Amino acid sequence: MGKYETLARDIVKNVGGRANVNSVGHCITRLRFKLKDVAKADTPYLEDLDGVVTVMQAGGQYQVVIGNHVAQVYEEVIKLTGTDASDEEEVEKMSPFNRLIDIISGSFQPFLGVLAAGGMIKGLNAMLIAFNLVAATDGTSVLLNAVGDAIFTFLPLVVGLTAARKFKLNEFIGLVLGMIMMYPSIQLSAFEGSTPIGSLFSGTIIESNYFSTFLGLPIIAQNYSGTVVPILFTVWFASIIQRRAKKIIPEMLQTFFVPFFTLLIAAPLALLLIGPTLNVATDLLSTGFQNLLAFNPIIFMALLGLLWQVLVIFGLHWAVVSVALVQVGAEGFTQMLAGTFGASFAQVAVVFALWLKFRKNDKGLKTLGIPAMISGLAGVTEPAIYGLTLKRKSAFLYSMIGGAAGGAILGMANSGFYTLGGLGIFGLPNFISPDGNLAFVWSAIMAIAVSMLVAFALTWLFYSETAEGNEKVKTKNPKSWHFNHSPLQAALAGESFDTPVPGEIKALHEGSDELFSSGAMGQGVIVLPQKGEVFAPFDGEVVTIFPTGHAIGIRSNNGAELLIHIGMNTVELGGKHYETFVQSGDQIHKGDLLIKFDREAIEAAGYVTETPVILTNSQDYSEVKTYLSHDDKIIETASQKAL
Repeated sequence: MGKYETLARDIVKNVGGRANVNSVGHCITRLRFKLKDVAKADTPYLEDLDGVVTVMQAGGQYQVVIGNHVAQVYEEVIKLTGTDASDEEEVEKMSPFNRLIDIISGSFQPFLGVLAAGGMIKGLNAMLIAFNLVAATDGTSVLLNAVGDAIFTFLPLVVGLTAARKFKLNEFIGLVLGMIMMYPSIQLSAFEGSTPIGSLFSGTIIESNYFSTFLGLPIIAQNYSGTVVPILFTVWFASIIQRRAKKIIPEMLQTFFVPFFTLLIAAPLALLLIGPTLNVATDLLSTGFQNLLAFNPIIFMALLGLLWQVLVIFGLHWAVVSVALVQVGAEGFTQMLAGTFGASFAQVAVVFALWLKFRKNDKGLKTLGIPAMISGLAGVTEPAIYGLTLKRKSAFLYSMIGGAAGGAILGMANSGFYTLGGLGIFGLPNFISPDGNLAFVWSAIMAIAVSMLVAFALTWLFYSETAEGNEKVKTKNPKSWHFNHSPLQAALAGESFDTPVPGEIKALHEGSDELFSSGAMGQGVIVLPQKGEVFAPFDGEVVTIFPTGHAIGIRSNNGAELLIHIGMNTVELGGKHYETFVQSGDQIHKGDLLIKFDREAIEAAGYVTETPVILTNSQDYSEVKTYLSHDDKIIETASQKAL
């Protein structure tokens, strides 16, 4: 067991255990717990715990101060508690659209590795079939397909479990709700060949037949296999029912009756309301797409390429798939799906551009980037979408534009599918005519090239992790705030430097934050900013910069390690009012602009903008002096302490 895991287990146990944790986040130095009952936390034990600097309580949070290694400890705490990484208050401030994106991405985060593995196995199987190494009906192919396709087929079950954690619903209730939506007799396929017992909206374009009822209400059957949004809305509604039920039902009866009422109410709602709503939307889209195709194939395929990934996310892609299946079966040819062909390649190109630009500082891109690209080339883009691009909204938009460009190419060639077989690169045979004509194959290859080129160029030229505050906040597992004393800078030279933040200089003990003012993080000063700018006070490098832009760690060429923390509790702003001009690892020169911030806006939001400037390796020097004149140096160090 690693040291961070051991420390995390000790912390979780002594804040009252997993059951006592509502949520947990972290900032530059501390874990920020929201506990159900603070009295259950053993504060004296935690304060004496090796690896913990101190414990503080402020703003409704139970703060365990770790110091430089807070990010590593935080990752282990999340694994132990199963709590969501995002702070509840930040979630409440999100727009409905951002909230939906956060929910979808967060629900997929726990199983992205398995999702990518499934896509790669599907691609391997498709390759074996394409090269005639195995037949599609061979046992080897069938087994590989089952291994690769299972997680995609039963997505409602998996998402039901992870979304339950997101909405703080009993995990097994979420899992069972996914099972209900996948139950064989509920699926539309169970009624093939049956005679409808009734119809809704008869005579309209959204006419919907039904084959069964619930308490006299029509159940419009749907195929929920592979869908995401229906189970998300169902779990969200179930979480509301669970909370209400817990307030009404006596505690001694809750074990059985809370799940009983939650399932009894939520499951029918999913099948009576969510399913029919998606059915109506699917019928409307199907009719609209058919009319647009008849009007202009180029516009239709470009629009389909643009929207395809969004339709898949919401489960509305059946509007196109169902018509394409009918056309291929009846005529041996369809144009309905051809426009979607470039979308998966555009997604791959976006991930490739992100991987090239940010993999060094983004753990998610470094670990998931290559598997997501391999999976995407095989036509399985879920790992790329849910794990990497959806939370970076502009990057996802660039993949949509790339898909549209490829769709337009195919529309100009009047291309279509002769079969509905493989996906991604293995979908090229879909364009081969029965007589062996390859004309549409060449147009498909051109569409791949155009989709990838457009998507890659847009991402490479215009996407920036620091340009969009809402994207920076979503960065998972930010690089640890760790000042590597490597190899223990054999001779830390004495030096002095001016304030990095123009403003009034005050003694450290006058600060409002107990942790900084106590000197526990190192010696330094407090700056009351006059203008919202942070400059490099020396030549050196950026050790790391927090994703929200409110704090930065820099190291001088002589070894001085400086922490600049702009404002108190400003991590809660989620990057709003901050703009960064450097990244981790950048070389800096004295006077370089590092960060801009809107002091007035931050203060108007209710936050104090006092800025601690801390020499975090103060203990390595034989002497550290601080000065309070803004016209002169603020910190001066003597040579390295003797070892």
